[in-house]
Amino acid sequence: MHRAALFDVDGTLTDTNHLHVTCWWEALRQAGHTVPMHSIHRALGLPGEDLIAHLLGDRRDKSEDDTLSAAHDTLYGTYFDRLARLDSAADLLRALDEQGWRVVLVTSASSVELEALRKAIDADDAITATASSDDVSDGKPAPDPVHHALDLAGAQAHDAVFVGDSVWDMKAAVRAEVAAVGLLCGGIARHDLEEAGARAVYGDPADLLAHLDRSPFARPS
Repeated sequence: MHRAALFDVDGTLTDTNHLHVTCWWEALRQAGHTVPMHSIHRALGLPGEDLIAHLLGDRRDKSEDDTLSAAHDTLYGTYFDRLARLDSAADLLRALDEQGWRVVLVTSASSVELEALRKAIDADDAITATASSDDVSDGKPAPDPVHHALDLAGAQAHDAVFVGDSVWDMKAAVRAEVAAVGLLCGGIARHDLEEAGARAVYGDPADLLAHLDRSPFARPS
């Protein structure tokens, strides 16, 4: 069996969380919903339909969901040629690949978004596979995306580490019995990540790379 290095993308490898906040805020505003940006920020990491449900509640007009998601996607798409990776994101993936880890991207983004994100990261040579929201019926915090990523990597849970920036990432990893590592660069507090199950927390990809030999990657089980 192989070792799997599983990575969320938005807010973890790419500096895109606040773009998503702005795009969801505008999509909701256009539909007549006033939602504070901090609430949207904390919901990032959930698949689109779940994010909308989290923000507007189960009693919302669900017929609006597709329109809201489409509006967000259209707004976010205007940034595709300007998406930025976080410092040392590509170096981190390549370092793990060189150490024999199979790197899999695990994201709530659609396959179209993921293509733009991979271009921004610019480390396809180190990426074994990708798992997007299109590949599973239940997204994070359900363990399904992590299980799917493990299958793609040919790895078992005890030989894997999941790196993310949201509480939903941490919860998905814990439910899949995979070691969870949190990054602060997505804007979520250390306490919240640790409470959700993070075994270790680092500032950003550069910080994790600098401490790789003392991180859960040195002892995933």
